[in-house]
Amino acid sequence: MSVKVAITELEYGKAAEYLRSLPDFEFIVSPPGEEELAAIIREHGARHAVVGVRKYVGALYRALPPGGVVARFGVGYDGIDRKVAAECGLFCTNTPGVLERSVAEFSVGSMITAARHLSLCAAEVRAGTWHNRVGVELAGKRLLVVGCGRIGRQTARIAALGFDMCVTGFNRTGENPDPSLFETVTSDFSEAVADADFVSLHIPSSSDNFHFINAARLRLMKRSAILINTARGSVVDENALYDAIASGTIAGAALDVFAHEPYRPVDSARDLRRLDRVILTPHLGSSTAEACLRVARRVVFNLRAAERGDRAQLDLI
Repeated sequence: MSVKVAITELEYGKAAEYLRSLPDFEFIVSPPGEEELAAIIREHGARHAVVGVRKYVGALYRALPPGGVVARFGVGYDGIDRKVAAECGLFCTNTPGVLERSVAEFSVGSMITAARHLSLCAAEVRAGTWHNRVGVELAGKRLLVVGCGRIGRQTARIAALGFDMCVTGFNRTGENPDPSLFETVTSDFSEAVADADFVSLHIPSSSDNFHFINAARLRLMKRSAILINTARGSVVDENALYDAIASGTIAGAALDVFAHEPYRPVDSARDLRRLDRVILTPHLGSSTAEACLRVARRVVFNLRAAERGDRAQLDLI
């Protein structure tokens, strides 16, 4: 008999064909709201739940039976309350090691889009305007990778080996995880960012990283610098970023993640959509067919490990 698993509709849609093919699980699609998801779990007797980035604070965990899994479809897990889950006897998992390439490619693609004004020029052509804007090449430019984990290292690899960029890393230890990719790694942000043409963020959402990019750090950047954020919206103070771009403190930004998703401005007077030098995309970094399938397979791996009682195999968070 197949095990019933509640899954939010967006996550199911990313790998529906694969999930439908599994004989040992029955995936029950649910709206992402916590109360609706909890109701689906109770109605169908689901043992596990697969969720996205939305924040879940209580009802979800109380609806699942002890020993169940709250499986994050992806890497970040700031929306999951591990303390409440533990109190309810649940395991929480994510899918490490499967998104690096997709997010890194997207990060570098965002640099190209910003460097060559692709988003703005595409909109102008559609509107009937023909404005041949002059951009810059990535080769020889300085990239600062903030966060030298798996995604940060993959971004550095593509930038350094594929585009001949000069790559600096920033992390809090100052240790260089790969001297073949990073010319230098430092724990001093002001030193790291001083000559950076592009700053790409690859740090998790945490209390330490809340508004890591703030007004003070934006003032340390070159006026020609472009900020890339494919990490989490909370690591950037969007109001400070608006002010910095509007005033010319930095040249622009490409943002794939936001404080509120779908995007709405933190301050209606500082709506990033009004700035031509800001590229906004709807959290696409890991949304490739290949990455979604890898994530789905890792989710199922965790669910099967939980069903076997093999706690050692779970990607616990």
